[in-house]
Amino acid sequence: MEYVWKQKPKASQSAIEKLGKEINVNPILANMLINRGVETFDQAKDYFRPNLSQLHSPFLMQDMDKAVDRIHQAIQSEEKILVYGDYDVDGTTAVALMYSFLKGIYTDVDFYIPDRYKEGYGISEKGVRFAAESGFTLVIALDCGIKAIDKVALASELGVDFIICDHHTPGETLPAAIAVLDSKREDCAYPYKELSGCGVGFKLIQAYAKSHGIEESRLYPYLDLVAVSIAADIVPITGENRILAFFGLDRINNNPRPGLKALIIQAKVEKEIQISDIVFKIGPRINASGRLEHAQASVELLISSNLDEAIERAKLVDEVNATRRNFDENITKEAFEMLAEREMQAEWNSTVLFKEDWHKGVIGIVASRCIEKYYRPTIILTESNNKATGSARSVVDFDIYEAIAECADLLDQFGGHKYAAGLTLSVDKVPAFQAKFEQVVKSRIEAIHLKPVIEVDDELILDQINYRFYNILKQMAPFGPGNTEPVFRISNVYAEDVTVLKDKHLRFKIVQDGQLTTPVCLGFGMADRAKDPDLTTVNMLRGRMRFDILAEIRENFFRDKSSLQLYIKDIKFD
Repeated sequence: MEYVWKQKPKASQSAIEKLGKEINVNPILANMLINRGVETFDQAKDYFRPNLSQLHSPFLMQDMDKAVDRIHQAIQSEEKILVYGDYDVDGTTAVALMYSFLKGIYTDVDFYIPDRYKEGYGISEKGVRFAAESGFTLVIALDCGIKAIDKVALASELGVDFIICDHHTPGETLPAAIAVLDSKREDCAYPYKELSGCGVGFKLIQAYAKSHGIEESRLYPYLDLVAVSIAADIVPITGENRILAFFGLDRINNNPRPGLKALIIQAKVEKEIQISDIVFKIGPRINASGRLEHAQASVELLISSNLDEAIERAKLVDEVNATRRNFDENITKEAFEMLAEREMQAEWNSTVLFKEDWHKGVIGIVASRCIEKYYRPTIILTESNNKATGSARSVVDFDIYEAIAECADLLDQFGGHKYAAGLTLSVDKVPAFQAKFEQVVKSRIEAIHLKPVIEVDDELILDQINYRFYNILKQMAPFGPGNTEPVFRISNVYAEDVTVLKDKHLRFKIVQDGQLTTPVCLGFGMADRAKDPDLTTVNMLRGRMRFDILAEIRENFFRDKSSLQLYIKDIKFD
């Protein structure tokens, strides 16, 4: 796939010089920091030295006082409390957090995760009736519920109160719950709008602790769950999320809960855990239960107090994840075949595919795979409970939620945010939806949105790549959306010592101005890139053709020795 290289803005020379002098960094680092909203010494201090005292007061969130009062009333009155959450990573970590906290101060608490296949996303009628029939009078819903107007009304008729903790975009009307905690509410003055669902749950237990004399230090063990939710739900790692992720990662690396430690062992991660490790290794294992079976297994793993028990649970989760990968590969192959056939018929700005027997649990993953190959706003649909149900994923800077909303007349329900959404409609309306969605996307999308973009922080010469520079870069972590891992352009180089690893990866060194580099370059999956059989990347590298690269700088450890390496993002030959 061809990438667009997009240079990030250059700050004014005076701003770069001022910040560089104040914090003693070179102009490249100063410009990178300004692009991340760090313009003064005090902002740099907060950025490089996050502190939990920088978190906003939870009581700035609309309805927080009502939520705290209702939970306290339930405890005082010895009511039964049900913690209810979605079946993905954000939902299961949120449930594990809220359930564990409440269990630490009160006994009559249980949790409920809806069945993806029998109940679908969010608050279900079955879940509401279960709560009422089982004597629960308060339900705390996490990572869902912002559009559950009918279900919350039914709960009220049955004598069950709801507290909603959500982070998705609200509709025009809010559910008539006791409290609706969602910083995206139009009437909510909470300063940070990008919390995960688990993050909203953390703000609620933070508020309860402040109101009832519970030491803040008792909340720290839950930060590992918050960090996992932030990474897996792909929310921006800026502001409050960056602080929560920083301390959550510290917890994961130094004193993780047994369930997460068991997952780390199972995933064979033997280095310091980063956000990317959660995204690609930990998160998918937590997600697997909810995708193929029931997410209750993931919650039980996350709340395990015994490592041996957690390891056994993690093994079962891992087996389910292996099955999930099988479904993923097979359905992705079918989707690619359908797209290849369709590509020959017309030009498309969107992808909407439907097949009645695709596994509902992996269609979100397949949507992401389709974007990796075709790079268009994508919706993958399958049949469930006699309805077409789907997962949507978007490309950079295109709001797929708004595009879906324009097709609302064809849908039974939908929800989500800018880059990911879910929807349900009648099977017979799929062709009409496909046509209308394409029309909407075509009217909204710009050409730049249809090519993947790699944002470039700055250009480096090889002499500038050293440990002093890298050690400052490292302090800019955790990296993720909104605070991406720095990418640098290195120009006019040629390769030496080119090696192909496992028939698909490249390892080589580069020469610039006659100087051979110390950092080794690694290009994963780049060995078979080619415009034609004679112009493979390997042949061009070995032919000493000049090229530019985009690369991340990383540290490699081998036999107790460390070295810097360049992880290649893209190569462009002259």
